[in-house]
Amino acid sequence: MDKNKAGIALVDIQSKLECQKNQYNSFGKYKYRSCEDILASLKPHLANHNCYIVFEDECIFEIGGRIYLKTTAVLTHPESGTSVKATAQAREPQDKKGMSDEQITGAASSYARKYALNA
Repeated sequence: MDKNKAGIALVDIQSKLECQKNQYNSFGKYKYRSCEDILASLKPHLANHNCYIVFEDECIFEIGGRIYLKTTAVLTHPESGTSVKATAQAREPQDKKGMSDEQITGAASSYARKYALNA
């Protein structure tokens, strides 16, 4: 059986990956990094290890009248057929001023993906 080359790549990527908090929320007055920022920083490392990452939006479920999205980030090393996964969830807000229902769902999905990457 092949060693988990995806896991070995992940250890190396985690030790080298840097992603600054270059976004700013003027309402909350804090800096943050977006999912897109993390992915942009991650892509060269993935290429160095011949790996790729995909997101699996596994399900949308309801708890107590609130809608949750569950996302799994899957890092795969295709040559060895090995992968590692991390899952995160995000709740849709009841209401978000100035956003359509689709934008609210998209924001929750981005949030869940960001935290799956952080995991």
